[in-house]
Amino acid sequence: MATYKKRGYKKSITPSAENQSNTESTTAEVFETLDSTASKTEEWVSKYQNFILIGISVIALSVLSYLGYKSYILEPKKLEAVSELSQAQYYFELAVNSQESDSLFKRALNGGEGKYGFLDIIDNYGGTPAGKLATYSAGMAYLNLKDYAKAIDYLDNFKSDDIMLKALAKGAIGDAFAQIGQPEEAYEYYVAAFQASDNLFSAPKYLYKAGMLGANLGKNKAALNYFRRIKSDYPDAAEADLVDVQIGRLENL
Repeated sequence: MATYKKRGYKKSITPSAENQSNTESTTAEVFETLDSTASKTEEWVSKYQNFILIGISVIALSVLSYLGYKSYILEPKKLEAVSELSQAQYYFELAVNSQESDSLFKRALNGGEGKYGFLDIIDNYGGTPAGKLATYSAGMAYLNLKDYAKAIDYLDNFKSDDIMLKALAKGAIGDAFAQIGQPEEAYEYYVAAFQASDNLFSAPKYLYKAGMLGANLGKNKAALNYFRRIKSDYPDAAEADLVDVQIGRLENL
């Protein structure tokens, strides 16, 4: 969890008559024990059959209740959550492209015009896909509002199978840590970000950030490797135009 200053061969043996007799005797005892156990089991079942039937009924009812919940409550709730999320995302997108972004980011977080914001969606639809996306968006909104502690909290709680969003969330946590003066943590999250997704959009960006911050932290060998990887794996990325100077500088240290 993100925190801020706050592991061959086997000999064949032919049984003697005495051994054969012992074996037959033992076998007879085993069958007698099985018969006795079966009788006791039948008596137990007969005695407690009402309780057993009640137990089976409870299990069956639980399964049916879950299936009913999934069909008639959970699925409609997912659709409802998506509907609520669309308005909050609309405010978020406006904020990204607006000069008066703070008020719009706050509206995306808290809601407006009778619609939920990201925080309401998290509280009411936390287990749905929309609730998970709201967690990510809330963290990004707080990052833009420069509330770095809350940004770290929400982004660290974001869980998704989407590797792109996972990479962006980790990279954003790195940005937040960098802003509050915790470069070691920032570096670790930048590394986690490019490791989470090997794509042209986010990987070179976080490789570059990890390289720059790593060099400042004395992690020169790792930083040099990150810059060289940008040059070799992402030659068309914008960051590839920036690494030659950094590679030259680190090679001459």
